[in-house]
Amino acid sequence: MTHLRTVLPYFRPYAAGLTAGIVLVVVSNGFSVAGPWVMRLAIDAIESPDVTRGRILEYAGLIVGLAIAGGVTRFGMRQLLNGISRRVECDLRADFFRHLLRLDAVFYGRERTGDIMSRATNDTLAVRQAVGPAVMYAVNTAVMSTLTLALMALTSPRLTALVLIPMLLLPPVVRGFGRVIHRRFERIQEQFSTMSTQVQENLTGVRVVRAYVQEADQERRFGAINREYMDRNIFLVKVQGLFHPVLGLLTGAAMALVVWVGGGQVMTGALSAGDLVAFIFWLNQLAWPMIALGWVVNLFQRGEASMGRINAILHSDPAVEPGIGRPIPAPRGRIEFRDVAFRYPDTGRDVLKRLSLTIREGEAVAIVGPTGSGKSTLVSLIPRIYDPTRGQVLFDGIPLPHYDPVRLRRTIGMVPQDTFLFSETIASNLGMGLAGRPETQAGEGLDSRVREASETAQLHASVAGLPRGYGTRLGERGINLSGGQKQRAALARALARDPCVLILDDALSAVDTETESRILSGLRDSLRGRTSLVISHRVTAVMHADRILVMDEGEIVEEGTHEELLTESVIYRTLLDRQILEHSLVQEGVAVGAGAGAAEAVPFGR
Repeated sequence: MTHLRTVLPYFRPYAAGLTAGIVLVVVSNGFSVAGPWVMRLAIDAIESPDVTRGRILEYAGLIVGLAIAGGVTRFGMRQLLNGISRRVECDLRADFFRHLLRLDAVFYGRERTGDIMSRATNDTLAVRQAVGPAVMYAVNTAVMSTLTLALMALTSPRLTALVLIPMLLLPPVVRGFGRVIHRRFERIQEQFSTMSTQVQENLTGVRVVRAYVQEADQERRFGAINREYMDRNIFLVKVQGLFHPVLGLLTGAAMALVVWVGGGQVMTGALSAGDLVAFIFWLNQLAWPMIALGWVVNLFQRGEASMGRINAILHSDPAVEPGIGRPIPAPRGRIEFRDVAFRYPDTGRDVLKRLSLTIREGEAVAIVGPTGSGKSTLVSLIPRIYDPTRGQVLFDGIPLPHYDPVRLRRTIGMVPQDTFLFSETIASNLGMGLAGRPETQAGEGLDSRVREASETAQLHASVAGLPRGYGTRLGERGINLSGGQKQRAALARALARDPCVLILDDALSAVDTETESRILSGLRDSLRGRTSLVISHRVTAVMHADRILVMDEGEIVEEGTHEELLTESVIYRTLLDRQILEHSLVQEGVAVGAGAGAAEAVPFGR
C-alpha cells in the first residue's frame, strides 16, 4: 500500500476524531461479543433446578441492553470514521485542484482533460472508500477476530484449533484475489478516463460534430468505449463474485466442524449446551469479519490503484513554479530577448531560433508574419507560459525566472488567439483579477475600470442591449456571444487590469473592419505610455505601431515602421498585397451580389 501511505498526513487535523472512532470500534465489538456470553449463562441457567422467570428476564434484559449499547456505539463509530473520510476526500480533492492550477502548459499539452477529470472525481471517491469504510472495517475485523478467538479458546481450545484449520487458507486466498482486483481496477479506471475524455470532447465540440454530421459516428465510438468499460467491470465482478463464495466455503467448513465435534462434546458432557451455543454465535461473529475482509481488501486495492493515478499528477512538478522569486515593486515594461530559442516538448523543430530583441518601455511593437512563423510562441514567453529552450527573456533588466511568476503575470494583460470566457456573468468575466469582482445588472455599481475598458473595446453598447446588462450570465465558453463579442470581452478583461504590458495575439480577427477601426482608435489612448505587443494579420491593426517586426521561420527577418517596410520588406509587402486583394475580392463580390438577382449572386462575379 505504498500510494495510500501518502494519504496519512490528511488525517492529522482529525486525529482526535479518528482516535475516538477507533475506541468506539473496540467498545462496540466488546458489546457484541458479550451478548453470546450472556446467552451462554442464560441457557446454562435454564438447566439449573433453582432457575426462576425473574432470573431469565434479567438475562434477556441484559442481552437487549448490550444490543442497544452496541448499536449506539456502532452509529457513533460510523459517524466519526466515515465523516472523517469525507473530510479527507474534500481536502485531497482541494489539494489536487490547487496543484492542477500550478501546473504549466507543457503538462496540459500532454494530458487529456477527461483523464484529469476522472482522477479528480472517480479516483478520489475510491480513495475515500479506502481511508474510510475500509479502515473502519479493517479495525473492526482485527478487534472482533481477537475478542472472539480469545473467548472461543477460553471456552474450548480443541474446537478453536479445529476452526483455525480452514482459516489458515484465508491469507493466500485474500492475497491472490487482491492482486487480480488491483490490476483489473487499474484497467477500469484507465477506460473510465478514456470514456470521460470522449464525453468531454463531444460536449465541448458539439457544434463541430453537428456541422459535420458526425453524431452517428461519435455514438458508435462512444458505444465501443462504453462496452469495453462494461466488459472490464463485469470481469472484475466475476472475480469478486468468486472471492466471497470462497471465503464463505472456508467459514462454512469451520461451522460444520464445530457442529460435528462440538455436538459430540455436549453429548459426552465435555461442553455444556450454553458453551456450544455461545461458541456457534462467536463463530458467526468471526465469519462476518472474515467475509468482510474480502470487501476490505477490494476497497484497499481500488484505493491503492486510484491513489497511484492521483500521485502521478501530484508528483508532477511545474516547470514554472509560482510563489518563488522576487516581487516587481515598480514595473516599467522593458522586455529583452537574448539569443532565445524554443522547441515544444517532444518535437524536433525549433519554433524560435537564436532570437534577440529589445522592446523599450512604453513602446508599441507589432509582429507580423506568415502562419507558423513563431509569433504567438514569442509572446507566450513573456508571461512565462513557456520558458525558452535556450537563451534568456528579461523584464526590466532581470531574467524572468528571478521573478515570482504570479506577480509577473499581474503586470501583464494578455488576449490570446483562443478566447475563453467562464460560465459566469459578463461583469465577473471582465473583472477577473480585480478585487471584489463585480456582479451587477445593467451596469449599476459597476467598477469604473470595467466600464471604461468595455467602452474602449467597443463592447459596452452590446452589453447594454442585453436584458440583464453586465449581470447577464454567459453559457459555457461564452457560447451566447458572437465571436467578435467574445474577443472584445477578452480585450476589455485585459484592459480592466491596467497592465504595464499589454499583449494582443490576433485579438481582433473576428471583429469587422469598422469595429476594429473604432477599437484601435480607443486603444491608442489606452496604449500611450504602456508597453504593447500586437500580433495581427491585418495591416490596419499594426500600421501605426512604433515598430513592426516581420517574422519568418522562427526568426525576425526585418523590422521598421510601416513606411519603411513597404519599400524594403518583400514579406510585409506581400502580406499587405494579399490583404488588399482579399478586401477587393470581398467588395467585388458584394457589388456583384447587389447588382444581380439573389439567385444569381456570386462572390467574385462571372
